[in-house]
Amino acid sequence: MRLKVRPIRKSSISDDIVQQIITLISNGDLKAGQRLPSERDLCVKFAASRSSLREALRCLSIMGVLTARPGEGTSVAMDGTKFMDTVLQWRMSTEQHDIEDLMEVRMALEGVTASSAAKNAEGQDLKKLEDLVARMEESVGDARRFAALDLEFHLCLAKASNNKLALDLVAVIRGQLERGVAKVLQLPDAMPLSVEEHKQILQAVMNRDSEQARAAMQHHLQAAVLRHRAAVEASLRQEV
Repeated sequence: MRLKVRPIRKSSISDDIVQQIITLISNGDLKAGQRLPSERDLCVKFAASRSSLREALRCLSIMGVLTARPGEGTSVAMDGTKFMDTVLQWRMSTEQHDIEDLMEVRMALEGVTASSAAKNAEGQDLKKLEDLVARMEESVGDARRFAALDLEFHLCLAKASNNKLALDLVAVIRGQLERGVAKVLQLPDAMPLSVEEHKQILQAVMNRDSEQARAAMQHHLQAAVLRHRAAVEASLRQEV
């Protein structure tokens, strides 16, 4: 019998330190450019050995979250979208996140961006969205090009919402879904169905119907979750 299981990963002290420092930055307790306390003080605060602390600081430096300069100590190197993207990548690699968890977040987030775009989109935004849907339809069968146009559509819609933070979050979350998107697009009807769903979103936005735009986006993402499940099941059948 073949069981699809994942190895259990025991969290290390250095991982816990990384998590706490990331939380401090996320909460605004540590800001970009701010210097961290000395190694000795940090070891006391975290009740950790110097080797565990150094491993954590090295990990954060590799991620680009911290920077260390001789004679100046270690300081916070980033904030904003770059920090969110880096943190999400780290959490995806150290925790067992399911793609459907991210899709659930997308459903709430992009429902809002679609609704706001219906209210705020300008003529040039509508023209670009219309062009992207047309190009997606022309690209059915070319998964790589289709995925790129799909991403551009969602980013364009978020931009049209006039919510900069929403745009940043859409870009960050979608970036973590690329592998899953590629797998889904291998399904026979995935691209044609996706085109029709994007047409419904576009039509609602062009009609300035914010509630319908939200509903169309949520319908699209719910359908995408179902397609992802089908793709996973197909992949498992091939492994048996």
